[in-house]
Amino acid sequence: MLTIKSAQFVKGVTGSDPIMKEKIPQIAFVGRSNVGKSSVINALVGVKDLAISSSTPGRTLQLNFFLINEQVFFVDLPGYGYSKTSLKQAEKMRRMIMWYLEAGEAKPKKVVLIVDSNIGPTKFDLEMMELLSENQHEIIVIANKIDKVKQSEIVKKKRTIVEKLGTEKIFYFSSKTKKGREELLEEIFG
Repeated sequence: MLTIKSAQFVKGVTGSDPIMKEKIPQIAFVGRSNVGKSSVINALVGVKDLAISSSTPGRTLQLNFFLINEQVFFVDLPGYGYSKTSLKQAEKMRRMIMWYLEAGEAKPKKVVLIVDSNIGPTKFDLEMMELLSENQHEIIVIANKIDKVKQSEIVKKKRTIVEKLGTEKIFYFSSKTKKGREELLEEIFG
């Protein structure tokens, strides 16, 4: 069983930075605004407010680097799609995400794509999945907020997610209950 011994915020960046060139592997967390990226990171590392989460979509405005166990960076990317920011700000965030994933100075070791279990993959999620595949990233898909899906609808919702994303390998997770945390950590660090 993998244990998280240390987790600390290192810095937030909005472009070129020496942290990108460090030899420490990076695991990027990406998803639409308000899908729970920061909450997933907090649940995985077991630190309540390591990554600042908010009910306001579009709160993360930079690439936030967290050093985990002194051996890997978790990189919390801004959300894409809907956010409570101006169109100009939303476009700036979109370009920052694209730069990091396509042309950035560091290629993340893995990219964790987070979708909402209840809503299912959106148009933006499908575009992100395509972009990640085209750039040959190793992708881990998390369907977050599984605790919000009615028991009677779980099978149907899971089937929809698998069909839309075209992969069976999906981790159903709840940052609230932390159900599935161990398997997810094994996949991320494996």
